[in-house]
Amino acid sequence: MIVIDRPDQLDRALIERLSRGADRLTLSPALLATLAESRAATLADLAADRPVYGVNTGMGAMAGVRLTPEAQARQQNTLMVGRAVGSAPWLTRRQSRALLAARLRTLLHPAAGVSPDLCRHLAALLNADVVPAVPRHGGAAGEIIPLAHAGAVLAGTGQVLDPAGRPVDATPALTAAGLRPRPFEAKEGVAFLEGVPGLTALTTLAAADARTLLGQTVLATAAAHAVLGAGHDPLHPALADSPELTVVLATLRAHLTPAEHAARALQAPVSFRVTAPAIAVAMRAVGAVEEAADRALSVVTDSPAHLDGRFVGTFGFAGTDLVATAAALTTALIHLAELGTARLHRLLDSALTGLPRQLSDAPGLHAGMVTVHKRAVGVTHRLRRFAGPALLGTMETSLGQEDVQSFGFEAADCLNEALTGLRDVLACEFLAVHQARSLSYPPPVLSAGARTALDGIAAVLPPGTADRPFGRDLDEIISLLRDDWQSPAFAGGRLDRP
Repeated sequence: MIVIDRPDQLDRALIERLSRGADRLTLSPALLATLAESRAATLADLAADRPVYGVNTGMGAMAGVRLTPEAQARQQNTLMVGRAVGSAPWLTRRQSRALLAARLRTLLHPAAGVSPDLCRHLAALLNADVVPAVPRHGGAAGEIIPLAHAGAVLAGTGQVLDPAGRPVDATPALTAAGLRPRPFEAKEGVAFLEGVPGLTALTTLAAADARTLLGQTVLATAAAHAVLGAGHDPLHPALADSPELTVVLATLRAHLTPAEHAARALQAPVSFRVTAPAIAVAMRAVGAVEEAADRALSVVTDSPAHLDGRFVGTFGFAGTDLVATAAALTTALIHLAELGTARLHRLLDSALTGLPRQLSDAPGLHAGMVTVHKRAVGVTHRLRRFAGPALLGTMETSLGQEDVQSFGFEAADCLNEALTGLRDVLACEFLAVHQARSLSYPPPVLSAGARTALDGIAAVLPPGTADRPFGRDLDEIISLLRDDWQSPAFAGGRLDRP
């Protein structure tokens, strides 16, 4: 059981752990007492009967409509009902758990002004693995649509995901977990809908996935170097222009044995020479996303926020920082997929490798890896449509009151598409390297650790080099890349900060 004594303990690393459903948490008595104090102060200032957006007024274009006491008593729950307009596809269970954890973290801030009981209930949902069905697409005006779906589960009117990821009604799931619906009280509904906990959660998970993929990209690049017999000149440590590139070059050199062999050509193709700096760019982009997520977890994102005895409208719902950094990482990952596709094509050229054309064991009879490369080409071409920044293309909603959107969930979706696509391209490259090894390329220039890593791939594939339904092989490799987060088969897992 993880005891949370301070809000900042619920950080990015813990959110990632909680997303896997293996940990339970509880809020300490001292933290609950602090929440009770901020809640009492919030209720005292609400009693002054001044207009407070989304508490005693409508929202959006209805902000000028004052609500009667009877309407106020119902509004915090009707906020969820009328805004839960999303549909499938849903976030994964892991992503939705991360959203709940990030929402809990931001509600622990005194400016949110919510009750200790609401925070306890959120923790109970996580502990019981009751996972809201949250739409993956269609978010605008901050995150009100996806967060309304999550909030509806607390009130017992929404849907949750069963263990297979299918949506089912929330109330029976709550009952089975020993929980009851928990209606929202004064200001709690609007607090639940504000901020960017969904985008924060999604980018937190994506950044962790990206670090794993970057480590795997380094290994694939080193293996391709070995197959091609490429020279080591581009890996010289003096070429590093940043701490990130220093790490990448050192890792590549560690995967390769000292260059005692003669390179097959004076210069390797450009795709081989520019991959290391491209990985370094992606590392910096991951770091920028992580820093933006840290900021989103620690600052005031509620609107209205309870600050200095007043209820202050804020910009915390926009998520501009996260949207912009996610777009930069998306671009960097798509570029790595392009480079991987180019490297793969070079591996099919017998003039460059000295191996049979197309890495076929019977050229003419068997296609070898040429169609595997075509798959990578198709994946990479598809990825280009996700390179457009979601920050661009603003549209008006709410009769012009909300005249700019940041489309945070769309930015996260583009980033996840880039991660999935790069993983697919890497699987194609690893399969080609495996085929080359099976065809007995020249004396190994890979380190013992790198060869062991490639043996891990060979272990999940059928023997032989003849044509077969290679899509099944790629499924096995993709599963290995996706699921073995810290597997020794990938030389230490994530490529972390220098």
